[in-house]
Amino acid sequence: MPIKPLSSDKLYRVSELNGLDADCKSTKHLTPLDEIVGQERAQQAVEFAMSIKEKGYNIYAIGRNGLGKRTMVMRYLNRHEPNDKESSLYDWCYVVNFEETRSPKVLKLPAGTGTQFKKDIEKLMLRLVKGMPLAFDNEMYYSRAETLKNQLAEKQEGALANLTKQAKEKSISLSLTTQGDYQLVAMNGEELHTEETFDQLTEEERNQFDENINQFEAKLRGIVRQLTEWEENYTDKQQKLNEEIASEVIVHSIKELKDKYQRQSAVKHHLVALEKDILENLDIFLEENEEQVALAYAALDKKMPRRYQVNVLVSQDNNKFPIVVEENPNYHAIFGYVENATFKGTVFTDFSLIRPGSLHRANGGVLMMDAVKVLERPYVWDGLKRALRSRKLNLSSLEREVTLSGTISLDPEPIPLDVKIILFGDYQTYQLLLHYDPEFSELFRVTADFEDEMVRTDESEEHYARFISSIVHDNNMLHCDRKAIARVIEYSSRRADDQNKLSLHSADIANLLRETNYCARSSNATMIRTHHVEQALQNQEKRVSRLKDHVMHSFVTGTTLLDTEGASVGQVNALAVIATSDYQFGSPNRITATTAFGEGDVFDIERKVELGGSIHSKGVMILSAYLASIFGKTSKIPLTTHLTFEQSYGGVDGDSASMAELCAIVSAFSQQPIRQDVAITGSMNQFGDAQPIGGVNEKIEGFFDVCVIKGRKPTQGVIIPASNAHNLMLRKDIVEAVEKGSFQIWAISHVKEAIEILMGMKAGMLTEHGNYDLDSIFGIAQIKLNALRK
Repeated sequence: MPIKPLSSDKLYRVSELNGLDADCKSTKHLTPLDEIVGQERAQQAVEFAMSIKEKGYNIYAIGRNGLGKRTMVMRYLNRHEPNDKESSLYDWCYVVNFEETRSPKVLKLPAGTGTQFKKDIEKLMLRLVKGMPLAFDNEMYYSRAETLKNQLAEKQEGALANLTKQAKEKSISLSLTTQGDYQLVAMNGEELHTEETFDQLTEEERNQFDENINQFEAKLRGIVRQLTEWEENYTDKQQKLNEEIASEVIVHSIKELKDKYQRQSAVKHHLVALEKDILENLDIFLEENEEQVALAYAALDKKMPRRYQVNVLVSQDNNKFPIVVEENPNYHAIFGYVENATFKGTVFTDFSLIRPGSLHRANGGVLMMDAVKVLERPYVWDGLKRALRSRKLNLSSLEREVTLSGTISLDPEPIPLDVKIILFGDYQTYQLLLHYDPEFSELFRVTADFEDEMVRTDESEEHYARFISSIVHDNNMLHCDRKAIARVIEYSSRRADDQNKLSLHSADIANLLRETNYCARSSNATMIRTHHVEQALQNQEKRVSRLKDHVMHSFVTGTTLLDTEGASVGQVNALAVIATSDYQFGSPNRITATTAFGEGDVFDIERKVELGGSIHSKGVMILSAYLASIFGKTSKIPLTTHLTFEQSYGGVDGDSASMAELCAIVSAFSQQPIRQDVAITGSMNQFGDAQPIGGVNEKIEGFFDVCVIKGRKPTQGVIIPASNAHNLMLRKDIVEAVEKGSFQIWAISHVKEAIEILMGMKAGMLTEHGNYDLDSIFGIAQIKLNALRK
């Protein structure tokens, strides 16, 4: 029985949209899908990871770019905010540590209250900056200060007057020099002794003066010490007075804040410490030292002392789950950094110059990043693992770590970290991390594996139509009519290379719809129709098909030798796929086989010149094994075969030509011609069974295009493995040609069927004597081989 070609209905699966209501005329009547279609497995993984609070349940989302990984996760998180009672959100603020300024303290505040606390402190400082000088600028303060001053002066003057009186009784003067030193000098009556008058005294009188002066010097030293103590005592009393006055102002101003934040112990402790520090640093408010005050007020935003500012690092919305997408995951962008400020040529830094990173903003929520970008940036991966292990966010200076410098920098108190990290990446990156980083599997325990395709059913087509509707609505496009929806679904099936599957590469579908919308609007249409989709697809192909046009032109000029009619011995048309980065197309190749007397070897020319890949070589060895099982069971095949792809200069790989190569060899053995109007593609095993190959649609279309160039004949066609029949989603012109009977596509299960189609004779069956039918291809070949053996 001759093998029948496939009917036209097997070459393309039309979308009937049976899952849609009959009255649904366009995407206008379809409810947009609020989730990514066909990714239930990945969505369940995300749900699982988000429900577990324990350490290490972070997510690695695997899949090619364009599958909608980030969109799916974002939509899920926005729809199911996992902000339950167990995970409260907080504002994080840095304030000065009054005991150790190099180690700023963290304040944890309920979400949304950090900014208010900062404003409250600013109001407090504004009151103090204005009110403090006023409290010291009144008669009561001046009077009390003057009293203390007078008491000191009286004590000092009394002590010195008493000593002066005692000295005068001994004829000794106590005076103060212009340099501020005390001087004891002997007196001559009411006048001071000069050197001449002193020398005229008797030795006994001079000695008496010296002795008295020494005694008074000792007393004077004691009084000076006493004066110092009194001055220190005065300073303490003055400070106490200042603190009393200031305390009255502060207590009145700060009491309201203490009451407001009484339930937050950390804030209360900070307010107590702040009050104490203000009393110890009153000069900042009283402006006694201009230089010191100027530095204290060198703020970048408001005129208030820097040390009392509140640096609100993160302010969260209590009603919104934090979802942060970091597009540029460098070290500073993720972990934060400390800025430097300049004042009068001096570079300085403090807690108010600490800036947050993505981890700070995502604390209590989710941080999403691209895995490859994270791994490309120095120190980021190690820092991320360190933060996830310790569950703390340390703001360490990257410059200090890299340069090993001893430069003084801040060492802020770490912030507790509660965050889910979602990394988006491909499978190769995932495998590398799994293989080379033992910590990866401990920190990223959940894998969200995104599908490339989904099963095509009436229900899934309905989902896909709603997915198309969501793209149309989101991008404010013209609506697609029912036939246009069906055509996009058919395109998706073609992208999946399977009649029974739909591609989940949402970026491709979105791009097609955008370009279709452009075509429709350019023609002033009010709705997207099928011909707009076709026009967009043609435009897409035209942009990327320069190489295909170049290859096809070589068939027009005859540069590439290929026959599409007649028959030749040892020559067959095989099919190959040529791929660029964004496009692939089919192109036929001539395979030839020649024989010479030898040991039965198949000499693969491609392999010998290192143009053939290992998979192609494996295919040749498999077909050699099949040949040996047919013609060499009892003795060696007495021929050496030379096999090659003609006019192939760029390398050959893959085993999809192994059936074609076998047919060429059998033709060379039997000297029976092979039809040149038929091309063949397909792999085979050692038993001759046809195995599926890739790119079947492109291969058929490539041969059909060459047939159009060379001249169409109704006998032309292509042989493919039966297991590839479900992959067929062919162009409309080829389907129409098959329907008219002017082109054939045969789906075969064994290489013998290919031989029968290509050579017009049955392949042959073994008789009970171990020979093949004489009127078969194998029988003819066997006779010729036996003759050579003799």
